[in-house]
Amino acid sequence: MERLPGFRDFYPEPLPHSDVGSADARQFIFDKWRTTARRYGFREYDGPPLEPLDLFTTKSGEEIVGQLYNFTDKGKRAIALRPEMTPTLARMVAAHERNYKKPIKWFAIPQLFRYERQQKGRLREHFQFNADLIGETNPAADAELNALLIDTLRSFGLTESDFVIRLSSRNAWSDFFKQGRGDAAREYEFYQAIDKLERTSPEENEKKLTALGFSLDAVNTFIQSGKPTAELQSILDNLAARGLRDFVKVDYHVIRGLAYYTGTVFEAFDAKGEFRAIAGGGRYDNLVKLISGGKVNLPALGFGMGDVVLLELLKARGLLPKFDANVDVFILVEDENLRAHSLKLVQDLRTAGYAVEYSLTIAKSDKQFKRAQELKATYTAKFESDSYVRIRNLKSREEIVAGANDVANHLG
Repeated sequence: MERLPGFRDFYPEPLPHSDVGSADARQFIFDKWRTTARRYGFREYDGPPLEPLDLFTTKSGEEIVGQLYNFTDKGKRAIALRPEMTPTLARMVAAHERNYKKPIKWFAIPQLFRYERQQKGRLREHFQFNADLIGETNPAADAELNALLIDTLRSFGLTESDFVIRLSSRNAWSDFFKQGRGDAAREYEFYQAIDKLERTSPEENEKKLTALGFSLDAVNTFIQSGKPTAELQSILDNLAARGLRDFVKVDYHVIRGLAYYTGTVFEAFDAKGEFRAIAGGGRYDNLVKLISGGKVNLPALGFGMGDVVLLELLKARGLLPKFDANVDVFILVEDENLRAHSLKLVQDLRTAGYAVEYSLTIAKSDKQFKRAQELKATYTAKFESDSYVRIRNLKSREEIVAGANDVANHLG
């Protein structure tokens, strides 16, 4: 039985095959995401993986349906596996925002699903770190989100030579569009053309922009000027005060193709340009109002960072640790008359917070010791009588004898 295309199995290391995911690497990434978010005062939330289909079509239009895993359930409801977390967040906040003081700072690590063509760095499922700040319009909130993004990447050992945050503004592009007397009905079409600028040939770009009443030269001149708006300058100054300015540059190539962005937008890229965007986000001040049918109106901004591209980058930079079984103590049971004593020691040490293993069944001493080595245990311990335990450090080979109730005090 084969797994579905675009999905992953996660095995404990060492991995049996190169075509499977590492459960240890996944947990390593999750731990870094959670630790950094909590340092910034963000609280974790979650929502259901199944949502009403219209939650996503309300936000993105009917065209998104072709990218979804969607079906009609037994209750005749049109539903979909979540392709992103932001609509769920907007729904949750709109329902109970009065119960939380503003600004709301929340994060989640959902598994997301999209039925689309597989390619490097993009599968049909992935895990994503979502961080959102709701209820604040001041650019200080945008700076806070960018600082969180920078520190999250730094927590993995990445430096300013490894990644850059490309900061831009939908407001700046909106002003450019209006000054060029663009047709207001085609403004989003213009944004989509800008979003694809770096991935499309100059000839095709010129054709699209001309049809919208703009020239490629004028667009490129605006991008190359890189002049920050007052809003962007405020964010840059805020990050500079933190000592994080070197991680960010103004780059008007970034516009983010999604229609719901309303202000600053940003993307994180590896400095060598080898991978897809590591993360991306921006301000979406109208989404909560849209999802709530106009009942709740709160400004918001956030970003998402997927595990697939991040994992590829960490592998390429040699920044993944070696994942071992991480057993603290292996209890050797060499005298079956002392097995009950050994089981009590196993339980006592586990209760004290140590990772403990032992042979579940009768086994020769050399086989048990070999298993302790395979698990890279730090210590072995065995009862020499019903009152005393011999403890051996497998790295230093030092041995001591301790009382049965005093073993934990002799473990480093």
